[in-house]
Amino acid sequence: DNMGEYSKALEYYEKSKKIREISLPPTHPDLATSYYNIGAVYDNMGEYSKALEYYEKSHQIYEISLHPTHPHLASSYSCIGGVYSSMGEYSKALEYYERSLKVREKALPPTHPDLADSYLNFAACYEKMGDYTAALKALKNANKIQEKTFQEGNQAFASTFSRYGRVYRDLKEYSKALDYFEKCLKIWQKALPEKHPYLAITYSNIGDVHRLMGDYEKALAFHKKALNIQENVKCNPLECATTYMNVGETYREMKDYTTALTYYQKGLKIREEKLAKNHPDLAYGNEICSTSS
Repeated sequence: DNMGEYSKALEYYEKSKKIREISLPPTHPDLATSYYNIGAVYDNMGEYSKALEYYEKSHQIYEISLHPTHPHLASSYSCIGGVYSSMGEYSKALEYYERSLKVREKALPPTHPDLADSYLNFAACYEKMGDYTAALKALKNANKIQEKTFQEGNQAFASTFSRYGRVYRDLKEYSKALDYFEKCLKIWQKALPEKHPYLAITYSNIGDVHRLMGDYEKALAFHKKALNIQENVKCNPLECATTYMNVGETYREMKDYTTALTYYQKGLKIREEKLAKNHPDLAYGNEICSTSS
């Protein structure tokens, strides 16, 4: 049970935090680590306002106790940016990603992989904002660094390929998108256990491109592979919601409206539990459900 594993992790980190709060001064870096760990669990659960609260607590300590170019500070900015991005607050996310990049540029050599991660964060944000030129530029920067730093087939390339896939899918260049998602899948299949959540996300992305290309059987086959993992393994429920929405969309295009609605409702139920009322994904989901019913 996914949520069971998350609550076990939370229980463990909460205990550790209580001990540290009693035994350490309030600005001790170990306390920041405790807050950060709790924030990360909430982040993975899709509980974004709680994640933000703990990441910010952690960040306040880092700002007091660490050197201004310490890598922990850069990661901290980056995590806060990531939560804002998940909440659909993209300009706020970009602001934090900028701060993170500034620290990294001062502290690290120009081909350090963390710099590539910063560019990938920018790319993700720009893609969601619909600024595909900026997204592609950021991806090029990330890719350049990775090519200098890693051997071909390294896990680091998987995220970059996946991001390229998303941008080209948005640009309706489906064969390019498919090519990148398949490259990403190849790397994950070599590197990860077969039930890993990253594989599920990639299957769902590939399924979605097949739907857009009108190949519904292939689309459903890949979405089923994704759900087979997402319904049985600890992963962010919002990723599962995306797959449900994708399956719903596929059935809708196949004119099987009853099945479509079942999947849309499953996806929307998760999104309503996890997202703020004004999140763009919720508006879209509600609109779809009303047009399919």
